[in-house]
Amino acid sequence: MAAGNDTSGPSPDQRLSIGEVAQRAGRRASSIRYYESIGVLPQPERIAGQRRYGPDVLRQLAVIDAAQRGGLSLEQIRDLFTASRTGTPVGDQLRALAERQLPELDALIARAETSRHWLRAASTCQCLTLDDCPLVAPDVPWHCS
Repeated sequence: MAAGNDTSGPSPDQRLSIGEVAQRAGRRASSIRYYESIGVLPQPERIAGQRRYGPDVLRQLAVIDAAQRGGLSLEQIRDLFTASRTGTPVGDQLRALAERQLPELDALIARAETSRHWLRAASTCQCLTLDDCPLVAPDVPWHCS
């Protein structure tokens, strides 16, 4: 077969070791092995017993990072990759995930804002006892003198 006619993927010398992938992606090799074990990443080719990856794994790891920053679980990310590998458009799936998770995120943000308000009030507290502190009294607006 003539050079350049092989369509099976990168040549062995273009494949990356797990250490090279980890270094380029800024990840630990153990996280890459974990993603493989739970099906988020496909099992790589093995050459002489060592994992060898095509350059596309770097894009897959970047997608994982972005999706995790967006709040998706590894299971949800695995499902997105599965859909993508089978040619299923992922837009509908992403929209459904967003519609389910946005209310949960909004509630989490509201709780965090409440906590911040309480902590700001607590940072100025000069009460001598908890019995005198309005911050721990039920149904009393949060402010401390």
